[in-house]
Amino acid sequence: MAAALALAERGRATTAPAPCVGCVIVRNGHVIGRGWSQSGGRPHAEAMALAEAGGAARGATAYVTLEPCAHDSPKGPKCSSLLIDAGVACVVAAIGDPDPRTDGRGFAALEAAGVEVVRAVHADAARRSMAGFLTRKALGRPFVTLKLATSLDGCIAMADGSARWITGDAARRHGHLERARAEAILVGRGTLEADDPTLDVRLPGLEARSPARYVLSRDGAVPNGWARLSSPQAIAELPGDFLLVEGGAGAASAFLTADLVDRLLLYRAPILIGGGCAALGDIGLADLAAAHGRWRLHDARVLGSDRLEVYERVRQI
Repeated sequence: MAAALALAERGRATTAPAPCVGCVIVRNGHVIGRGWSQSGGRPHAEAMALAEAGGAARGATAYVTLEPCAHDSPKGPKCSSLLIDAGVACVVAAIGDPDPRTDGRGFAALEAAGVEVVRAVHADAARRSMAGFLTRKALGRPFVTLKLATSLDGCIAMADGSARWITGDAARRHGHLERARAEAILVGRGTLEADDPTLDVRLPGLEARSPARYVLSRDGAVPNGWARLSSPQAIAELPGDFLLVEGGAGAASAFLTADLVDRLLLYRAPILIGGGCAALGDIGLADLAAAHGRWRLHDARVLGSDRLEVYERVRQI
């Protein structure tokens, strides 16, 4: 399943409105087929893996990160039928599909045909992988990641606004990888006017994965190549399932105030600024007790001389 999840990441931010899914088919301890959802969602991961496996899929086990679909589409047949027709003996799935066209029907069809079904394998990792799809289904909006790059004392810039560069090369490269994993990226108007950022992906081989650029602004024209988002709540209108909010303090505070941040990337450089620009403004917190229990540390790592901490918003979707 870990291999299937890794394959699924290849389709990240390219498959909406379909989820990014991975599939690995194993027979007698050997991988005979691999697949992941292609751009636009089709072919599905199972179809790709079965095409690679061919006749060897009979009697094999398919590891798939999402319940195989149970509805036909003009773009392709239902994957539950493909697996049955191929003679797969067992399907190991990470999570069920909340799409009402499937939602248990894929598992039921497999079991009715005599295929063994094993559920909830690496379920938490799969939910993280498909967070955009699941958030769109549950909340009607994309999954939002907020990136903050700060000094040890919580500043994002000098007092005069200069901010290049707080973090080092390794942290900035990681930030570019995060850009490649989102369909859209957003900054506030102040950041746009002060920094004129390109917000593109500058990693070899991933340049084409640069996200669409948005500026948070109540009114006013925006430069060519940019689109305006009138409020954090307007993200429901965005295409795609993953949004990266990259700056500055006003935009970050607005999204936090609206409780629309699902994941927080906190890059901290081993520097002290003192008297600089704070990473956040007022986020509407009236009681310190309300600040506790909202965020859970998921990951922490060292990137060159900097430290990255990844926090997840504690919520049920």
